[in-house]
Amino acid sequence: MIRAGMIFWLGVWTLYAQYPSGEVILEKIDRNMSAKTRVFTSKMVIHGRRGSRTLESKSWAEGETKAFTEYLAPARERGTKMLKLEDRLWMYSPSTDRTIQISGHMLRQSVMGSDLSYEDMMEDPKLVNHYDAAVTGLETYDERPCWILELTAKTKDVAYHFRKVWVDKTRYVPLKAELYAKSGKLLKKTELKNVTNIQGRWFPMQVVFKDMLKEGEGTEFIIETIAFDMEIPDYIFSKASLKQ
Repeated sequence: MIRAGMIFWLGVWTLYAQYPSGEVILEKIDRNMSAKTRVFTSKMVIHGRRGSRTLESKSWAEGETKAFTEYLAPARERGTKMLKLEDRLWMYSPSTDRTIQISGHMLRQSVMGSDLSYEDMMEDPKLVNHYDAAVTGLETYDERPCWILELTAKTKDVAYHFRKVWVDKTRYVPLKAELYAKSGKLLKKTELKNVTNIQGRWFPMQVVFKDMLKEGEGTEFIIETIAFDMEIPDYIFSKASLKQ
C-alpha cells in the first residue's frame, strides 16, 4: 500500500512538474497582449434588451499609463473623447462642450450602456506586474488545448481581484476569462476570438464581454485595424487634445 501510494503521488508530482509556472505563462501572455504603444480602430456592438447598436472609435495607448479614445460614429456620439493619464480619466462631451473627470466608483459605471466599464475600457495592465498566478490544470476550449490559470491580485490598482483564465497552450493568448470581485462574486465573463498573428505576435481581434450583473446579450469589441510600437505624438495624451 505504501509503495502504491508513493507511485500515485510520484505520478501526480511528475504531471504537475511538466506544467510551466504561472509567472512564465503570464510573461508570454504579456509578450503578445502588451506593447510599448498601440494604435487601433474598433467597433463596439452593444446587444441590449431593445436591440443592438454600434459605436466606432479610434484609440491610442502607450504602456499602462496613457490612453486616448475618440468616438467616430454614430453621429450622436461623434467627437466624444476619453483620456487616461496614470490613474486619472477625463471624458469630453461635444454636446455640452464640457470635460469631466471620472474617478472613484464612477470608474465602474458602464461606458455608453455597454458591458464594459470605464476601467475595462482604459485598463491595459501587464498581468505579471499585478497578479500572482497558479496553473491549476489543462482543458480544451474552442478546440484549443488550454492552460487554466488562477490569478490573484498582488496590487490594489486592478479592476478585478481574482481571474480564472483559459490560455491557449501553443499561442499563449487568453481565450476565455472569468473576472471576480474580492468577495468572490463573479462580475464578468469574456471570450477572446479571431486570434491573428500581427507583427509577430498572437492577438485576439474580437472580445465578447458579458456583465453578469446586468441583462442583455453582452458587448462585442471588434478591432478592425491595429499597429504596435508606433510613434505617437506627445500632444495626443494631453487634456488640450480633448477639445481639438
